[in-house]
Order: sequence, then C-alpha cells, then structure tokens
Amino acid sequence: MSDRIRKKLAILADAAKYDVSCSSSGSNRKNTNKGLGDSSASGICHTYTEDGRCVSLLKILLTNHCIYDCAFCVSRKSNDVQRAAFTVEEVVDLTMNFYRRNYIEGLFLSSGIFKNADFTMERLVRIVKKLRLEHKFNGYIHLKTIPGASQELLTEAGLYADRMSINLEMPTEAGLKLLAPDKSHEDVKKPLDFIQNSIVRYKEEKKILRHSPKFVPAGQSTQMVIGATPETDMEIMYSADAYYKNYDLKRVYYSGYIPISYDSRMPIIGSQPPLLRENRLYQTDWLMRFYGFDVSEILNPKNPHLDIDIDPKLAWALRNMEYFPIDVNTADYKMILRVPGIGVGSAKKIVEARKFGKLRSDQLQRIGISWNRAKHFIRCADSIFQLNSPDAFKVKSSILTKGNSKYLKIPQNQLTLF
Repeated sequence: MSDRIRKKLAILADAAKYDVSCSSSGSNRKNTNKGLGDSSASGICHTYTEDGRCVSLLKILLTNHCIYDCAFCVSRKSNDVQRAAFTVEEVVDLTMNFYRRNYIEGLFLSSGIFKNADFTMERLVRIVKKLRLEHKFNGYIHLKTIPGASQELLTEAGLYADRMSINLEMPTEAGLKLLAPDKSHEDVKKPLDFIQNSIVRYKEEKKILRHSPKFVPAGQSTQMVIGATPETDMEIMYSADAYYKNYDLKRVYYSGYIPISYDSRMPIIGSQPPLLRENRLYQTDWLMRFYGFDVSEILNPKNPHLDIDIDPKLAWALRNMEYFPIDVNTADYKMILRVPGIGVGSAKKIVEARKFGKLRSDQLQRIGISWNRAKHFIRCADSIFQLNSPDAFKVKSSILTKGNSKYLKIPQNQLTLF
C-alpha cells in the first residue's frame, strides 16, 4: 500500500467511526462461480450478526468532503479538518486486498456528499458493481443511501448491496432543523419508502420467477444522534417505533452525541457521550422488537424518561406489580417474557421443560434465569417466597442492593421508585 493510500485510509476510516449503524445480520448471499467471500460465512471481528457471529468489515467513507454544514458532523463543510477522497478503483482494490489478507469479510461504505446526491451515489454504486461483477466478491456489503439520489440509482444499488441504511440524524424534525437546516426527515422517508416497496416487489417476483435477483436481502437500518437536541426518551422511542412499523427497518441505532469540535449550535456537555442513556434506549428497543412490549407501555406522558438506575423491563414490572407473581408452570410464554431476569432463550426453555413436570427453583436456575431478580415476580413448584402484597419499593431496593446485581449500586436513602 502506498503512503498516499495509507494517508487517505487513516483520514476516511477515522471519519467513518461516528456512524454506528454498522451491522451485518440478515443476509445469506452465497458464493457462486468460484467467487471470493461469502456473507454467510463466519467472521473474525468488529460487528455481530443475528446469530452472534463476529464479522469484520472495512468501514470507510468514499470522501469526507461535504456540501452540508450539519453542526453534529465531523465532516461538515465549516469544520477545519483534513479532507480526502478515494477513487472508485482505490476502494475496490482496498477491499479486495484486505479480504485476501483475511483482514475483513465485508465492506461498510458511506460518504460525505460532494457536488450533489446523484454524483455521490453513482460512485458508490460503481464500487459495489465492480466488486460484485468484475471481482466476483460475494462478501457482505453495507451501503449508505444518499438522501436525494434518484430512484434509478437506488434500484441499482439495492441489487448489489446486502444492506442499505440512511441516517435519520435527529429523532425529530425540530431537532434536525436546529442543527442541520438544509436537511429534512422527508428526504429520509422517501428513499426508505422506495427501497422498502422495492424489497416487497422483488420478493413477490421471486415467488413467480425463480431466478429473480435479490434486493437488499438484509433490509434497511437508520441511526439517530442522541443528546445533541432536547428530545425526551419518549420522543426518541416513539420516532423509532414509527420507522420500524412504517418502513419495516431491521435496526434503529442510537448514537450518543460526541462533542467533536466547537459549534455554537451544539450543547455543552462533558467529553463522554451519554452511554448509559444510549444503553437504556437499546434495551427499550430490544423489548419492543423481541419481548412483545408496545412502546407506550414503557414510555408515555406519565413516564417520558427511562430510569437511570434500573433497566426498562424492571421499571415496567415495578409499575405493574398487579400482574405478579406469575406461576411459571402455567403462565403463557408472552407473560413469562415480561418477568425481569428471564430472557427469550430462558423463556423458551421454561415452556419446553414444564411439559415434563412442574419446575422448581433449582431447575429454573439451571435453565439460566437471573434468580435474584426473577424470584420477586414468579412462583414455582417449591416457592417459599410469596409476593402476596407486593411492595415495589422493597423489591427494587432488594434487587439493587444484592451483591451480584448487575444494576447500579446506590445508597438506600437515594433509592427512588419511578
């Protein structure tokens, strides 16, 4: 690798690190005709698939030149940073050379917008076409959608990329206008809608035409910056819920705001992003996607913010103690999922195991539930602990003060219920 390419790589890989929507789950592109790579093969580092495999992706920008001046972005046109741009051939060569050396198994490619949306998107499409058609590369490719790009280019990109994503940037339109007045959520909704409709259309065609091509097989995702604008947790998650439902997104990513450089439009916070809040948002997202919770059960006008000291599942249970305790030997799967300390895998094991006899506490612990939390909300065959008159404050206090609790340890006199 030449010094010139190495310098470009250092600049454009560093600029790409702020985009957290780097995921490789959901694709099953196979290797054919003795090509290189296989997006369903096991990986080595950097990002995780749905089944827990770790996959490495070359994560870069095509360029950090940009015509926009978004206050939160390191690549904004007014920011005094060193600029660089790859050529199409340079990105293709880097990807192939890194793959052959077993450094990576796929590519995450984004870009600043230079000249206009179509000019930028056309170059991104040329890169993925060269990889697929000329180099027979069958590894994973995650391609960023450029807002404002033509439908023709989006269609072409979708035929070669495994996943596409476009950043929502801020959770609300008001927040976006505050920090990026040249952008709007409508510019994001249009390509999301077009790509989602195309995914559905190609799937229908596949039922009729056996050799109909795949179109964005791993679906779409988006990203929000959290903490740069004053939205409540409720506003953030209601926005995420709407995008999940309207555009069938695979993931919404929540990126804690990092003060990159001074801008009078941005809030003054410490050097660390709001990681605990970010984590609580991801936990809420998980409850919505895998645990059957409606977002309004977790966040609503009465409870617009997530608890800092406990996770959202426990917080919901403490606010709804009238549902507990449940009998794990008779309760349905959906209710077992709502018990703090019982995950999806454990809930499935409980439902299967109880077919062969009533479950006791020792069996539940061997299944893998978090007994110190779950015991407050369940009954089993040998239950001694009976929660006949549940006291949410006492339950919360007990959980937080347990020596092995994963929750924050705080003094008793600082405990609050909601």
